[in-house]
Amino acid sequence: MNFELPPEVREYLARIDTFINDKILPLQHRDDNNRFFDHRREASRTQWNNQGLPTEEWEQLLRQAKDLADQAGFYRFACPKEYGGSGSDSQNLYMCAIRYHLSSHPVYGGGLSLANDLQNEHSVQKKELIPASIRGELRATFGLTESEHGSDATHMVTTARAITLPSGEAGYEINGNKKWQTGMHSANYCVIFARTSGKVGSAKGITAFLVPAKSPSLTVVSYEWTLNMPTDYASIKLENVKVPASAILGPVDNGLAIAQTFTHENRIRQAASSCGAARYCIDRSVEYANKRKVFGKPLSSNQAVQWPLVDLSTQEEMLRLLILRTAVEMDQVRATAMATGKAPWEAIERQLGHKIGMCNYYANRLVGEAADRAIQIHGGDGYSRHYPFEHIWRHFRRYRITEGSEEVQMRKVAAYLFGYKTTGVEETKKNEAKL
Repeated sequence: MNFELPPEVREYLARIDTFINDKILPLQHRDDNNRFFDHRREASRTQWNNQGLPTEEWEQLLRQAKDLADQAGFYRFACPKEYGGSGSDSQNLYMCAIRYHLSSHPVYGGGLSLANDLQNEHSVQKKELIPASIRGELRATFGLTESEHGSDATHMVTTARAITLPSGEAGYEINGNKKWQTGMHSANYCVIFARTSGKVGSAKGITAFLVPAKSPSLTVVSYEWTLNMPTDYASIKLENVKVPASAILGPVDNGLAIAQTFTHENRIRQAASSCGAARYCIDRSVEYANKRKVFGKPLSSNQAVQWPLVDLSTQEEMLRLLILRTAVEMDQVRATAMATGKAPWEAIERQLGHKIGMCNYYANRLVGEAADRAIQIHGGDGYSRHYPFEHIWRHFRRYRITEGSEEVQMRKVAAYLFGYKTTGVEETKKNEAKL
């Protein structure tokens, strides 16, 4: 068994490092761009008198970084090959390795660098719309969560009923609400999940729609101020919003598969980022404890300092290996499903949903503990905004809630552990043995 990253992945990481040092860090250090990353970061990023939205200067800097990444051939990595993507069969392994590497890096790790600002993430894409998304012409929110429904998404109250539009073509009328619409202030479309058939609580009967953000009767009710600012999380209301049938994304009544695709990928990649940021906090704490002198000796000579870091480092090392192994298995299950004509994300949910849940909930909890310990070891400096640890704690705290709360993911793990669900692997082996 080989526990090292494949040579091609290590080579790709080296190329990313070269690009960051040659292009991204010089941009970060140009003019006064460091104000977005040092102790002034929230004040520089946030329009405090305009609903807490991001400043134009901050978003412009992010666009410049995106353009540089696209020119260098990195931005489209996860896209299909025909759109400039890698076409790799090991995308989950690559993405987890990249996220861990960026978050743990001693120079630009921890999520406070233009090379690795984890506060800004992307939403789902449809294959036909990928080119428009890359060009910035399609900027869509992800509308699954509602004001009264989060992890229980199959209980959503948003509905879409079939109608005939004034033009005579088939269409739908959507009513309901959505919350936490990331990027709504600059979006031109919203991916809205709505019930089109079936009973409350059923996964079947939910359809995804691509709704223009400026549709009549689609209203932004508020932007939600959060632990980590600025905000771009909107609550919206949909009242008799009409769209043509061509606005449907994916299959009618089976749109939840789109959400599952997004959440599975995001959960394992969030886990890699959280694990990497935990390693960053651990390494910076060891470094500080070794050089900090208290009562005439290094702070690190105290077991009260050593042992919590020993525990955290042990957990991080084991978790990193589980994340990478699970990423490899996701790539393998995906390839097998596609080769046999099956839906890859249904196969991944059944065979690996519990492992992905393990990685995600534990990593997101671990990074909070590591950031908290780093604050404690750094003392007053750790509590200040001149160090990144309070920012890390605030940013990663949301991951214990988003993409399915840790309680929901633990329940999924328990379902496999106690036999309420099975992966289907054993049944397949038994059937093969009979043949």
